Amino acid sequence: MPELDYRALGLKVGLEIHQQLATREKLFCACPADLGEEEHDEFERRLRPTRSELGDVDVAALFEWRRGRSYLYEAPTMHSCLVEADEEPPHPINRDAVAIALAIALAAGSWIPGEVYVMRKVVIDGSNTSGFQRTAIVALGGEVEAAGKRVPIETIVVEEDASRKMDEEGRRVRYRLDRLGIPLIEIATGPVIETPEEAREVALAIGRLLRLTGRVRRGLGTIRQDLNVSIRGGAKTEIKGVQRLDLIPKAVHYEVLRQVRLLEIRDELKARGVTGEKVFSSQPVDVTGIFKGTRSKVIRRSLGRGGKVLALKLPLFKGLLGRELMPGRRFGTELADYARFWAGVGGLFHSDELPKYGITGDEVEAVYKALGADPGRDAFVLVADEEEKARRALEVVRERAARALEGVPEETRAANPDGTTRFLRPRPGSARMYPETDIPPLEIDESLLRMAEEIKPEPVEAKMKRLIEDYGLSRELAEQVIGDVRLDLIERLIERHHRELPARVIASLFTVTLRGLRGEGVDIEAIPDSVLEELVGMIAKGEVAKEAAEEILKRAAENPGKTARIIAEELGLGRVTREEAERIVEEIIRENMDKVVERGERARGLIMGRAMARLRGRIEGRIVAQIVEEKLREALRG
Repeated sequence: MPELDYRALGLKVGLEIHQQLATREKLFCACPADLGEEEHDEFERRLRPTRSELGDVDVAALFEWRRGRSYLYEAPTMHSCLVEADEEPPHPINRDAVAIALAIALAAGSWIPGEVYVMRKVVIDGSNTSGFQRTAIVALGGEVEAAGKRVPIETIVVEEDASRKMDEEGRRVRYRLDRLGIPLIEIATGPVIETPEEAREVALAIGRLLRLTGRVRRGLGTIRQDLNVSIRGGAKTEIKGVQRLDLIPKAVHYEVLRQVRLLEIRDELKARGVTGEKVFSSQPVDVTGIFKGTRSKVIRRSLGRGGKVLALKLPLFKGLLGRELMPGRRFGTELADYARFWAGVGGLFHSDELPKYGITGDEVEAVYKALGADPGRDAFVLVADEEEKARRALEVVRERAARALEGVPEETRAANPDGTTRFLRPRPGSARMYPETDIPPLEIDESLLRMAEEIKPEPVEAKMKRLIEDYGLSRELAEQVIGDVRLDLIERLIERHHRELPARVIASLFTVTLRGLRGEGVDIEAIPDSVLEELVGMIAKGEVAKEAAEEILKRAAENPGKTARIIAEELGLGRVTREEAERIVEEIIRENMDKVVERGERARGLIMGRAMARLRGRIEGRIVAQIVEEKLREALRG
């Protein structure tokens, strides 16, 4: 990644950590707070923005409405009710969920109000049937220690999770309501984080605090990090949905890089004498005739459906549309994102990437001529689609190109799996929150505070001391366990099995074996806790050797539905007795007697290698080494 001086650039990052809480019921009804795959009913809705009491319309809500989408909801019979369908008022807020959030507030030294009020936050992407999300501030202030500094916490909030997005086809989006209403805690920090790695450390510290309660869910989809990133001269950008901890530094770095390069484009445009008036003077031009015999499959397909090809001149933008903002994403990609989301087109072509994609040099020259543009100074954008959509797309492109003169626009972006981001929607306005009138306020009484005290996580140093003194871990290994995302599972397994299996073996399975597999590219996030629990139990009972763990876990990552026992059977990793291992070693020595006679004790490595090829994972390696030593000595004496 390119080197950047983050502090010199004035980088400021704030985190919003969202984590599902492990409660029995949802936040505003008695439905189970987990996912369900049972049969479901279906219904369809369209959502519309409305004005606030002050006459304002939220810009993000307006954006979603203009996309003209409809939403089809799957309502599973056992995991949703009339509350999720927005056909029945919500029930009082889940006290258990509030108590968990209060426990975090107590641990962070936050201020706790006397009452909790539920608010409505406008959400019109269809993920909530009501068009808003219910959210409640439980505490304000406090801090968490991370990356050698005290990071202030601004708010601790309990809110309902959104519906599960199943698929999207055209302008119809399908959601499933089992996830809607599962309690979430949201912890928002102040914007004091100054480097990408510091952002990761703060997220890890907050995640550890949550896991120490033992009352949060884990696994893909149960935790999400949103990042608010800005640099000096840039703009606050919200990055939504960073699910993996290790992606946080990349996402921050790439956003800083994007903003730096957008500012460079701004400065270059001004140096070239570009003004908003010049950009807006350009009008879309129909250039369909130029492409009647084109070899471009995309354009031919559009024309075959009755579409048109429209072009827009961008004066003095030559070379800037192809300028890379982050890996694999150029300024032209930003324009294409806006065109897709505002106008619903499949994408666009721009002159900096042409001729290509079946578009010839002659066609490019003809477009320049039709636009009255200068090939040495100007750029252009092409869209092939229904005329109305294509015209709307080019109007959006023109507007976004003009905003390049301002530098970095405020927007909400979605995280991609590689840490880059894409335009999602404008940043929400200030008119999106208002009181929930169907739910009475919840008094923070003594019983709730007692519940919170019982859940309150113990200090990290106290837990470290217990891991070292009670279970015999080294300080280094204890620190690795404390920093592991599966801390609560490791601790539970150590407490359950430390009498049959040394705690260091259990801890090393997570801190050494799993991390090593991740370094090899294995998706360890796909390995469910149930497999790890079962595997540790099998090792503790002597059903498989600890050396079998790596091979079983590799296979489990590739086959998330299979149990550890089934995988061990498929791999032939059933435990063998010492007597069976002795017979196998004797057989190997007999098969290689000529080499044993020739090499003497130097044949030990050969015999050991072949023995482990047959016994790895079925008996401890140290036992195999003992047997090889004994049997080789006997063979040489014979």
